[in-house]
Amino acid sequence: MIRRIVKMTFQPDQCEAFEAIFEASKDKIRSFPGCEHLELWRSRSPDTVYMTYSHWTGEEALDNYRHSELFRVTWAKTKQLFADRPEAWSLDVTSIPNQPAN
Repeated sequence: MIRRIVKMTFQPDQCEAFEAIFEASKDKIRSFPGCEHLELWRSRSPDTVYMTYSHWTGEEALDNYRHSELFRVTWAKTKQLFADRPEAWSLDVTSIPNQPAN
């Protein structure tokens, strides 16, 4: 299981455009083989910083997405809106979170 975090900083006047791109593509990404979870986070300050947080079944699934037409088209639209270089981290899950007691 891989957790993926991608940090993106947008030009202030492009945040709404990015949110529209995400809204249009989120269900397609969530249904991509190997994607088990996807969230979009927005920083409180500065509010031009967003992060996607996703769960992938493994490296192969993530790589398949990153080499897909869906990613290519979505990323091409998104990267035009950046104010700074994106940053990304792929993280392994090393423990299972505490489960609530019954």
